[in-house]
Amino acid sequence: MLYTALILGLLGSFHCVGMCGPIAFLLPLDRENRGTRILQLSSYHFGRILTYSLLGLLFGIAGNTLHFFGIQQQLSIGMGIVMIISILAPIRFTNKFSVTRPIYKLVGKVKNALGAALKKKEPETFFIIGFLNGLLPCGLVYMAVFGAIALGKPLQGSVYMALFGIGTIPLMTTAIYLGNFLTNNIKQRILKVIPVVVVVVGLLFILRGLGLGIPYVSPSEKVAVEQVSSQYECH
Repeated sequence: MLYTALILGLLGSFHCVGMCGPIAFLLPLDRENRGTRILQLSSYHFGRILTYSLLGLLFGIAGNTLHFFGIQQQLSIGMGIVMIISILAPIRFTNKFSVTRPIYKLVGKVKNALGAALKKKEPETFFIIGFLNGLLPCGLVYMAVFGAIALGKPLQGSVYMALFGIGTIPLMTTAIYLGNFLTNNIKQRILKVIPVVVVVVGLLFILRGLGLGIPYVSPSEKVAVEQVSSQYECH
């Protein structure tokens, strides 16, 4: 299921440009030295991906804890359902369960630190901006986190979130170089596709949990157990 992270990142990056675009546009890049500019951008993206990876590790541990209770398949189904509900449920309903409300003070501190970092132009500035950027509330990141939980393993959860971050790099980099290059009409069309992608990914996680015997999509429980056993034998 790791490939779904790249899909979320690639297509979801259109959403990222809208949400995080203003931060990207304000990056104090060196516009004269191309080599320095590339290093600065790489540092910024590395900071974001590191944050996503740490989040994936954290929530992967949570998923692994549930895995020990023998509910791995149910966990995958549950996270898939949560993804779909979060897209299909009315906004006024989902707003009641905003993830950021209990930690709004922490989010405020992150924004303040980000604002201060954007005013500097030191070697570590771009890494700090990227790291803090990854901590900002984002519905798409939440969807990726659900995927990390559903995988039920810390390492896989970390890799899942890293791949999600890597998927956002091409468009985010293009936006940084070219600015707000998409017309509103194109943006609206693309934004309509993103919920569809999230629902499809949710369905894939549900299929994975059902164990219908479909290769690479919904392997049977027996096959999954054999694969895990063979991995342990190799070690």
